[in-house]
Amino acid sequence: MPQVTREIKRRLRSIKNTGQITRAMEMVATAKMRKAVANVLATRTYAGLAWDMLKELVVRTDRNKHPLLTHRDKIKRVGMVIITSNRGLCGGFNHQISNRANLYITRHRAQDVEVEADLVAVGKRGRDIMWRHGHTVIAEFTKADITTRMDEVTPIAKLVIDDYLVGKYDKVVLAYTDFISAVTQKPRIKQLLPIEDEEMDVDLGAARSPIVPRHSPLDNKLGTRNEELGTYSYEYLFEPTPDEVLEDLLPRLIEVQLYQALLESDASEHSARMLAMHNASDAAQDMISGLTLTYNQARQSSITAELADITGGRVAVEA
Repeated sequence: MPQVTREIKRRLRSIKNTGQITRAMEMVATAKMRKAVANVLATRTYAGLAWDMLKELVVRTDRNKHPLLTHRDKIKRVGMVIITSNRGLCGGFNHQISNRANLYITRHRAQDVEVEADLVAVGKRGRDIMWRHGHTVIAEFTKADITTRMDEVTPIAKLVIDDYLVGKYDKVVLAYTDFISAVTQKPRIKQLLPIEDEEMDVDLGAARSPIVPRHSPLDNKLGTRNEELGTYSYEYLFEPTPDEVLEDLLPRLIEVQLYQALLESDASEHSARMLAMHNASDAAQDMISGLTLTYNQARQSSITAELADITGGRVAVEA
């Protein structure tokens, strides 16, 4: 019996130590999550309105004015930027976006067996998971715990834009996790190139947090409202020329979308890690309660057995 109680005490010490670690990790993840969420909310409206403006430009501009707007006749090779984390212990965060990306590629290959896909990995976990799925990872970029500067995405944007312009890819998509709330994050596939006038998210639908307004308060000043349809019509004037404006504007807006996706992924990662560590701490506490009860029962049984031995020995002596 003493051996049993010693084993239970050893397990209790181990679980208490693990619980302290998970609790500390939860607190760290909470602090990082708050900062990441503040970054997301600070830029989401701008990124959303910039993308809306870009889609309006696609509708009202001749696609032949810039190669980033031009459709390819046949999709033979797809480039995908996938954003994951560098570390684990964040629940199903990495596997959810990796599985969504794998499903997207599989569906394209089912439609056309000649389709090939190259991946640009931002984060080590996504690189490792997609390698195990048998996909080709052509480049890997270091991902900071919290993205704070636009220039962190400039090399990624330059890589995918240059490869698209030289014809290496016929389509470029972005796979990331959209931050909805502290307990809800959804994987998302978004088409970057060629720029479309409609949102492309065939796997998930339009899963967005209702923070980005569809129309600006300046709409009445910028366009003419159609009262019957409830829409606005715009006329774009390019100065000095459409080619020069689009040459400078389109790459910058692509960078904005990549930057916002990194911010969304940061907030989602730290939220998922905070929740995973919170659940682990609760599980450790439940195990400690159960083991404590078992230890007390074993100790009580040991004491009862010792008392029974003493009583039996005394009876034997008196007899």
